[in-house]
Amino acid sequence: MHKPISPASGGIPPLIKRNTVLLALSQSFVGAGTQLAYGIGPLMVIAVTGSASLAGLTVGLFGISRFLVSYPIGQITDHYGRKPGILFGQGLALIGSFASGLAMIAGSAIGLTLGMVIFTMGISASQQMRVAATDMYLPRRRGLALGFLATGSLVGVALSPLVMSLAEAVGHRTGHDPLGLPWLMMPVLILAGMIVVTFVRPDPKEIGMNLQRYYPGYLPPARRSVGEPDDFSSWNLLRNRPTRLAILSNCAGQGNMAIVMVLTSLVLSHHGHSLTAITISHMFHSAGMFAFTIPLGWASDRYGREWVMYPGVGTALVGALFVAFSEGFLTVTLGTFLVGLGWCAANVASTALIADQVETQHRGRAIGVSESGAGAMTLVAAAVTGPLVECASLPAAGIAAVAIAVVPLAMLAWMKVAEWRAA
Repeated sequence: MHKPISPASGGIPPLIKRNTVLLALSQSFVGAGTQLAYGIGPLMVIAVTGSASLAGLTVGLFGISRFLVSYPIGQITDHYGRKPGILFGQGLALIGSFASGLAMIAGSAIGLTLGMVIFTMGISASQQMRVAATDMYLPRRRGLALGFLATGSLVGVALSPLVMSLAEAVGHRTGHDPLGLPWLMMPVLILAGMIVVTFVRPDPKEIGMNLQRYYPGYLPPARRSVGEPDDFSSWNLLRNRPTRLAILSNCAGQGNMAIVMVLTSLVLSHHGHSLTAITISHMFHSAGMFAFTIPLGWASDRYGREWVMYPGVGTALVGALFVAFSEGFLTVTLGTFLVGLGWCAANVASTALIADQVETQHRGRAIGVSESGAGAMTLVAAAVTGPLVECASLPAAGIAAVAIAVVPLAMLAWMKVAEWRAA
């Protein structure tokens, strides 16, 4: 039996803490594979195809899979619970990781593409952990809950180089391709993550539908979800101003970051900086993405979602300008750090806002809509970055990143002006 905690006491029930730690731990195991895909994915594609023009394939696959999988997996978790959806996604990631490793050893471009498709679909599906985190917390703590979970991603960032170092050591001794070996090691970590998820009890969806049982004294708000109780509508979600702007902010942050992640490497390389310097710059970007999730989540709980979400989009916009129009290592690195930080703020706050606006039985699909939009924006960003750089210039791609981030801020300004005139 869990120990009841009064919401007035500000405490979190031990059972909720335990489940949160388990989900964050699982996220750290699976997140290591995500970092590998972004870090060495382009090198893998070049190795099996011999073409640098296809280097963005793995990033594009993340966008495609996120777009295709996020909403359907939300339907599954809304109907059957969060754990089945999370485990299904991690199972796909395990299969995809193993298949990608075998394809690299065989030098098969088709096999690598299929393996990475399966892997990225699994990673996208396992993002339902974020829905699970919001389910288990009271509305005034949901931002913090997402911060706790994202801390697992930060651990995954640290695990990824360790896996790569081990793969290189084994590759040098055995003569096998060090680009393929990490993917044959990742299933061990993913399986560990799956085992950890099985210990999450009860299912977070059950907790979310009965919060008053875990937080005695809590009274659920007397309001309806965006949509009827048993009839979720994406259109109603988009018609509602707060959720519409939250989805746009998440998409803007993701699209902006997708361009800048590629642009950072190109800008630093163009100005003669070493591969080591480029790697260090990307480390600061990852730190911006994950190191501040807990304080940003707390701030969104304390001061309101929009007070973190919109400044986050604005921060990403400023960071993109720094990357696009700077030459020095420190300035470019500051810019890519700000982009990561802005994405983190927009992502955490927008997810918490959407979770606040819908009931538990709709939450998987609602956040799935937002993630599908973000996936589509990633795909668009990946498609335009190369042609812009080749046909125009590096700053042109940076301007595109800024233009993407401007959209929700411009819409917010338009609405505020309309409200002022109506008053």
